[in-house]
Amino acid sequence: MDSPVGDIAYLARSEHRVETLNALTDRPRSRAELCELTGVSTSTIRRTLREFEDRTWIRMEGYQYVATRLGEAIASGMDDLIDLVEAERKLREVWHWLPDEVSGFTIETWSEMTVTVAEPDSPYCPVNRFKSLLQKTNTFRFLHPEVALMEPCMEVLFRLIQDEVDITLIDRPSCHTYFFSTYPERSSEMVNRDNFTVLEHDELPSYGIGLLDDKVVISWYKQDSGTVQALIDTDVPSVHEWAESMYASFEGEARPPTTESIVE
Repeated sequence: MDSPVGDIAYLARSEHRVETLNALTDRPRSRAELCELTGVSTSTIRRTLREFEDRTWIRMEGYQYVATRLGEAIASGMDDLIDLVEAERKLREVWHWLPDEVSGFTIETWSEMTVTVAEPDSPYCPVNRFKSLLQKTNTFRFLHPEVALMEPCMEVLFRLIQDEVDITLIDRPSCHTYFFSTYPERSSEMVNRDNFTVLEHDELPSYGIGLLDDKVVISWYKQDSGTVQALIDTDVPSVHEWAESMYASFEGEARPPTTESIVE
């Protein structure tokens, strides 16, 4: 189509076209170089270069081709569009449960998020991702850490406590009751350490927020599945600022667990 959308569609229909234009923004290249770089035939590259020339995206320099300023602008714009779509593809599966504040961050923030989603053949991917982050941290605070997320990490958590890492967990009374009843000796040993604190709150958000050094973790637990469905982690300062504020607002209202709630 003879339209802007038509030009975008032309570039997007074959992956080698964006790759070719990007290569020509770096430096002049011959047709043979472009064939080797993209893995397409000589005839395909010839047609592509002819289309680029017709659009004034490239020009000849001797026996080589190089991008014009118009071509450089188009290549940059396509790269930005691809980055945007890559970020959107990562978030589309978790968009419906994201906190409003997080979904309202800039597009550049989205691209800096690592999204790990539970798949039918890999249901523990989010938990395994969280465990790998937990093993490396020197500080750890978590608001609404679901049992499904924390139970597989008990040994890592206990090792952090032994290493004098300061840890605070804010969760519902029922969560603490589960751990004290399921792991009575280990739980008692943990809560008797000065660097380990558990607090209770009755009205927590539907998602979890973890603060690990400079990393922020946002987790989502699906009640009917019994598993952690997704985990987002990022070190973007604006997300960290939001997470700190959210955590502090609940910490100020949280209370230590009572003996009755532990043995309920």
